[in-house]
Amino acid sequence: MPRSDEAEAFFVAVYETIQQIPYGKVTSYGHIAKLAGYPTRPRQVGVALKHLSTDLQAEFNGSNVPWQRVVNSQGVISQREVVSGMRRQADALRAEGITVNVDRQGEMSVDFREFGWFPAVEEDEEDEDED
Repeated sequence: MPRSDEAEAFFVAVYETIQQIPYGKVTSYGHIAKLAGYPTRPRQVGVALKHLSTDLQAEFNGSNVPWQRVVNSQGVISQREVVSGMRRQADALRAEGITVNVDRQGEMSVDFREFGWFPAVEEDEEDEDED
């Protein structure tokens, strides 16, 4: 089913923002939402990533959008329907030199103090006018 223009604009904003994450760094779904201009939509960032194309001919796809660099707000690789997806993300992060810690319950996490990327969010013009 085709996306609405609004949904397509959101997905593009998310993918373009994720492309800015430097190699060897990670950030959160919430920070991507803020940087993309949708601060109340961190869960939808996950939805956009879930629908990232695997077609290498697509403008945005798994090879040019570093999806693996986005984790939850605690630095944890989010649970998936298929556990192999979590392992795939952890392996992709490790390939970039990022340490992925695994606790006793099998939860995988990254230390934001060492690997976090959280640039300042620019104020939009409406917010600036209010000051």
